[in-house]
Formats: sequence, C-alpha cells, structure tokens
Amino acid sequence: MTDGNSIMQVKGKALASIPKFVHKRFGKEGFERWLDAISVEAHELYLFPVDTDKWYPLKSCMIEPCANIAQLFFNWEMKEAAWEMGRFAADYSLNQVMKFFTKMTPATFLAKKACDLFNENYRPVNVELVDMELNSGIIRVTLFPEMDKSVEYRFAGRIERTLEIHGGKNIKVEIPRSLTNFQAVTEFLVKWE
Repeated sequence: MTDGNSIMQVKGKALASIPKFVHKRFGKEGFERWLDAISVEAHELYLFPVDTDKWYPLKSCMIEPCANIAQLFFNWEMKEAAWEMGRFAADYSLNQVMKFFTKMTPATFLAKKACDLFNENYRPVNVELVDMELNSGIIRVTLFPEMDKSVEYRFAGRIERTLEIHGGKNIKVEIPRSLTNFQAVTEFLVKWE
C-alpha cells in the first residue's frame, strides 16, 4: 500500500484495534457500513486482520478511516470518536496479564512507555516525556509532519484509559499546545491522583 501524498507511516499494530472498535461498538451492520464508506485502499486493509508488523500510509489508513467513524457514528464529533477509539485501543492491547502488570507499574514508567509506543508505531516522529512529577507529566511531540486531531485525541484517550487501568483517579488529559494549531509542538498534559 502506497499513498503518494503521504509522508507519514503508521505501523499495523496501531491500526489493528480500529476495525475491532467499529465491530464491537456498532455491530456487523455498522462495520459493513463503515467498510463501504472508506477508501478502496483502507477497505482492502480492514477487510482482513491487519498485518501488525507492516507499515501503512497514515492519512489513508488511519486519519481518513477515523474521520469516517466520526461522520457515521459520532455526528462528526472527532474528539469523542477518536478519544473512544484510543480508550478501546488501550483495552485491546492490554490483555489480562498486562492489565495486572500495568496496575503494579509506576505511572512514570507508563508515561515513558506511552512515548515509546508512539515512537515505535509512527514514522517519522519524535515524542518525549518532559517535566514528569509524582502525579503529572507532559508528553511532547516535536516531530509529526502529518499531525491530525484524530491522532492526538486517540493518543489522549489511550493515555487516559491506561492510567485508569493503573488505578489512577481524577485523570485529566489536556492538549494545551498542538501542531494542528500551527504551534511548534503537541503537548499532552496529564494529571491524576
């Protein structure tokens, strides 16, 4: 799969939860409706299990299919749609053993792993943990040429759900700075008790 307009790539591992989310949340009919709405390239990808080790064009395989989900099922509310997809992705990727491990892991380690996850599943990208304290931290994205609100909200939802699984309370994930707003970086400000 190639997309001449896309310079960003996303690993199949980050895409695998998207069709599962649609199917679980909106059933077989909703899944088929979504498949009919997405591009031919994305349709071919999501019709079968995603190859989690392969790289795909970000725009045609993630951003546009997520926009279709927001349009079809969330009345174009991208924040709600992508946030829910991120929360689902956290549950999908953390099996029962990993959920137990997550509960026993310091939150600072989880924040570092979130940065690693972002760096491993997108390219080119640079994500780092800055200003980590006991109950807060900032995850900063300094390189992401095709940043999109759907990517930001999906990542924020995933962080929120991971911290919930960890046992955090009163979790707040905010995006005070964003590459999509023509700022130099995207920042995820995370606070919890």
